[in-house]
This record gives sequence, C-alpha cells and structure tokens, in this order.
Amino acid sequence: MKRFWKQAQPVERDGGWGLELDGKPLRTPARDPLTVPTKALAEAIAAEWNGVEDKIDPGTMPLTGLANATLDRVAPDKEAFAEGIARYAEADLACYRAEGPSALVERQAELWDPLLGWARRRFDVDFRTTTGIVHVDQPAATIDRLSHAVAALDPFRLAGLAPLVTIGGSLLAALGVLEGAFTPDQGWEAVTVDERWQLEQWGSDAEAEAALENRRRDFMAAARFLELLNA
Repeated sequence: MKRFWKQAQPVERDGGWGLELDGKPLRTPARDPLTVPTKALAEAIAAEWNGVEDKIDPGTMPLTGLANATLDRVAPDKEAFAEGIARYAEADLACYRAEGPSALVERQAELWDPLLGWARRRFDVDFRTTTGIVHVDQPAATIDRLSHAVAALDPFRLAGLAPLVTIGGSLLAALGVLEGAFTPDQGWEAVTVDERWQLEQWGSDAEAEAALENRRRDFMAAARFLELLNA
C-alpha cells in the first residue's frame, strides 16, 4: 500500500490514546480503532507512520504491528494467549547448559545464573538445571507461579512479552526485561550466548549474522514497546 496520508498524530480517546491519519481514525486489520494506553506509545506509533516514504513496509513499523496484535489477537482470548507463553517455563533456555567446552560453560553461567537468581528471589521458586538437551521437569510450584505471573499481565504487556520469549526461548529473560531487572541488551546477550559463541568459533557467516541481527531488531522493538507502556 502506498502512502496516502499527509500526517499521523495521536489523539486522546476512551481513556487511552488513538491515532489519526489526516483526521481519520487509524484502525487495526480487524477494523477496530487502534487505541493504546499511553501517549508515549501513541506518539511512537505516529512516528512510524510519518516515517513512511512511499510504500508501507510492516518490517519498519514494529510498534504498530504489536499494537495491532494486542487488539486483534491477544485481547479477544487473553487467557489462551497467556497459557501459550507460560509453557516456556517448562523448558527455559537458562536451565539447559552445555557440557563443554569450558569457556562456553563459563559464559553461560555468567549470563544465565543471574536470570535464575533473580527469578528465585522474585517469584520464590527454584529451578532444575541440566546439561545437554534432554528435558528436565521443573518443580510444579515453579510452573504455577510463573504461569500466574504471565496470566496477570494485561493484553498489551502480553503482546510485548511474547516476542521476547519466542525469539530468545527464555521466559525468565523476558520477564526480567519486562520488570526492569535486566536491560534489553542484557536480555539479548543472555538469550543469544550460544549463537554468538558459534560465530566466534567458526568465523563470520553473513547469512547467520543477518538472521541474528533481524532477531535482535525484533527483540529490541518488543522491549521498546514494553518501555513505552510505562512511559
């Protein structure tokens, strides 16, 4: 779709903030008015639309995409969406350690032990870790409490949390970023330690580096979405 509007701007609406294109309400793909909780998020979404030069490229409008997903996909069935995210508590990345080499084991511990330590204190839970990829069951109380924490989130925070979890494979890192216990950069380093290790060992791979950068872009966009909800 080519750009057909001159100006996008946020407007107060129904206790939140909507967007207008040349005075007309911006709508989600399901045709509902796009309304978000904070002015900061609305302004950032308006900036995405004002930044379109010729044709709309969804890849350059991640905040718009997450807002659309919130209203069209998450909000209509928040409970089911939360359950899908909470399942990552059963096999969090930080619980599966490499057997070797020792330098990788140490790097994983450096980045993942703080995640486990924070989650133990924050949610009063414990974790079972293992080496290799064979599944290890987590304590029932751990699954229950992490699931409850996810279920308690509103649709917008669930929508922002989801990419952090699915891109990184770690519910703990995602919750840590959401709650401000870890910066987005710290979360990203934790969930990509294995990939970055492989690139260091085997040398530059343009395709692998491009894929990693695309994931990083989406991870950081989701983290910014969450930050704007608190602005």
